[in-house]
Amino acid sequence: MAISAALVKELRERTGVGMMDCKKALQETEGNIEEAIELLREKGLSKAAKKASRVAAEGLVDSYIHGGRIGVLIEVNTETDFVAKNENFQEFVHDMAMQVAAANPKYVSKEDVPEEEVQKEKEILIHQVINEGKPEHVAEKIVEGRLGKFFEQICLLEQPFIKDPSVKVKDLLNEQITTIGENIKIRRFERFEVGEGLEKKEEDFAEEVAKQMKN
Repeated sequence: MAISAALVKELRERTGVGMMDCKKALQETEGNIEEAIELLREKGLSKAAKKASRVAAEGLVDSYIHGGRIGVLIEVNTETDFVAKNENFQEFVHDMAMQVAAANPKYVSKEDVPEEEVQKEKEILIHQVINEGKPEHVAEKIVEGRLGKFFEQICLLEQPFIKDPSVKVKDLLNEQITTIGENIKIRRFERFEVGEGLEKKEEDFAEEVAKQMKN
């Protein structure tokens, strides 16, 4: 079923949940906005969205070093110092540091990606679709889908969680917000890799980190 942008906008305004989650909820409920609201509540997204507007100025800076070759520093904010000392929260922060080490995102969220970078990628994708000879009426959907993959590669919140690829990092974050009861914000990170920018043998560090996380 085709979901109108106006309906998605209305659901977003009523719940505070992100556009993509609103669109998914409306698709699952065949455009029934009241059922979509209930669905978002069941998933805990509405609560998480309300908490996301609150100031988070406390938190934790954590580090992760992989084999002396990759290092990550990450800052994750909470509303209170009490939550920053919570063991589950600390584990979440460390998991995020390992995620950055393994998946090498450039940005925290889609909103952080410069518009010129998004437009450049769109142009590349449009040319790809044209060269593939795809019909015009499906080209836009193909580009939208591939742009989603682009964000998944470069944005931490859009990436599949390395411990459980069926869950995205943003869903894990929303789960933490709902469970802990405070706003949590991944503010920034820095990733360092030995010899970065120099010509060297390619190695699958993501696989190495993933194995370590499962042990």
